[in-house]
Amino acid sequence: MGNNGKVYLVGAGPGDPELLTLKAVKAIGAADVLLVDDLVNLAILAHAAPSARIVPVGKRGGCRSTSQEFIERLMVAEARAGRRVVRLKGGDPFMFGRGGEERAHLMGAGIEVEVINGISSGLAAPASIGVPLTHRDWSSGAIFVTGHERGDEAGSARTPDWALLAQTGLTLVIYMGVARCRQIQAALLAGGKAGATPVAVIQSATGAGQTQLLTTLADLADDLAVSGLGSPSIIVIGDVVRCADMAAQHLQARAQPA
Repeated sequence: MGNNGKVYLVGAGPGDPELLTLKAVKAIGAADVLLVDDLVNLAILAHAAPSARIVPVGKRGGCRSTSQEFIERLMVAEARAGRRVVRLKGGDPFMFGRGGEERAHLMGAGIEVEVINGISSGLAAPASIGVPLTHRDWSSGAIFVTGHERGDEAGSARTPDWALLAQTGLTLVIYMGVARCRQIQAALLAGGKAGATPVAVIQSATGAGQTQLLTTLADLADDLAVSGLGSPSIIVIGDVVRCADMAAQHLQARAQPA
């Protein structure tokens, strides 16, 4: 690697700064440069050295974002200058965080890279309202899937097969699904998923502004529109949502329009 520095792809967790791992804290404290995603709780930066340079590189669906190409070039340039670089991402860098793309790019450029996992919102969001992703009575597994479609340069799209997912009987944990909620709902119902299937939508999980909606698949799109919930949210679909805390159900009852 010569005189190159090193890049750490670090998961900042879902929002609560106390859910940061000890290994992540150590990497943040040793960093010369931190490239910080938009969803990272800025309280986490208290662990950074006073001399560290902090560069916001926000990436939010539907909003103006720092290009992926710029972020990758910057990581390479800073590492080649001999600096320790932390790419700080919300959740986990390998769960819908483009961590795989970035690791491949860095390794291709001859840069040493280390991945430090974080707690993904797909785990933390349901747990925050008492919902397990697996349950011996209701679900033997969980599927993590994005609701956001992306066409690549060749024009093809990586689109989940919602009809197939509807048949699995497993808990569905959907990231970035709010904008396409109505289409996802229709596809799951058309695939045979029961309209009475319980659903939870959790916005800003584990953060001070966390809000949740408890509903059914049949009512999901309409109830979500009334609730005012938006991104970032996790949608959990399956019988395990029956375990949701009474406190969450009480909050939802209060949120219903008169």
